[in-house]
Amino acid sequence: MFSLNALMAVAAILLAPCIVDGTNIPESTEPFEVKVVVVKYFPLQGDKIDITVTGDVNGTLDAMRKHTDKITEEVIYAMEEGSRYRGYKDKAAKPSLDFNVVKTYEFLERLPTVKTDKPEAPWTDYNAIMERIDGKDWVEKQNVKEVWIYGYHGGKVNLWESNMAGPYGDISNSSCSLDDLPKYSKTVTVYHYNYQRGRGEALEDHMHQMEAVLNHVDGRDKTPPNEWSKLLYWGKYVGSDRSHRMVATSEGFYRCGWSHVPPAGDSDYDWGNKKVVKSDIEDWRPDGSGEKKDITSEIWKGDSYLWFIYWMQSMPGKDSGLKFEGKKLRNWWIFIGDFDSAMKKKMTLVEE
Repeated sequence: MFSLNALMAVAAILLAPCIVDGTNIPESTEPFEVKVVVVKYFPLQGDKIDITVTGDVNGTLDAMRKHTDKITEEVIYAMEEGSRYRGYKDKAAKPSLDFNVVKTYEFLERLPTVKTDKPEAPWTDYNAIMERIDGKDWVEKQNVKEVWIYGYHGGKVNLWESNMAGPYGDISNSSCSLDDLPKYSKTVTVYHYNYQRGRGEALEDHMHQMEAVLNHVDGRDKTPPNEWSKLLYWGKYVGSDRSHRMVATSEGFYRCGWSHVPPAGDSDYDWGNKKVVKSDIEDWRPDGSGEKKDITSEIWKGDSYLWFIYWMQSMPGKDSGLKFEGKKLRNWWIFIGDFDSAMKKKMTLVEE
């Protein structure tokens, strides 16, 4: 017979979550929960946004609150919908991401900035923002993975569309400085939206972050640029090389594209190009053996927001059944939904 204390001790060991750098984090499960803290900065002049501070926004406070709330809803919908593997033809596909906004802060003041002697606009002070909201508690104790900041640009303040800090460094669409965010024992990704813009621009911040992370995992930063076309993600999924343009295969078809350039795109932001091309995006397989079909921007109505969802749904997700060189492809959403677990376990795009 075991004593009650002994049984409790064994249970504590069996139920204990995994450890990353001395900090408890829950085991990875699908869908991956992404807790978010939203932070809004509204400098005011009367009941309107102060355009002398923002440079290009002067709507009413009430209108801007509704605008930012709507963007939050639309970004969450797009990310969850986008994580449904081939959801455009499999209505039963389940999302791999589950977003949950746990707190929203609103400050009726200008963004904090870092003082500089340079003539350019000052940079947003992300350290100050994270300290203001007690980011350490949210990230380390409440398992918040993302902070979404609503602010402005308008030539008045510089910002990073995405930024990251944590035990595995800064892998983001930023300068990747190691001192522009506080370093906690868990990773946090900060997205900075310009509320002068809309849902497409906000979602694009997430697309670029995803590209930065997947390129990192796939080793692009360690690969000579003239060999990028051989990489699993950038070469075979995106279908590009060092030029960042779409490159047809030797058989004459295109792969899946990336956020700026869809299969039929000729240049950056060419989401509405009406050209028709053959692509295997809806049946993508690394070896190029999938079905090729005519692809045109009519599928996503030339809308960047809808393109991003379609593109994400084509990415290897839950139970994709895809293989590369005899190895099963991992659900790539773990790198967005549970970055620390993926890094701790040294995961790659294929299951080792």
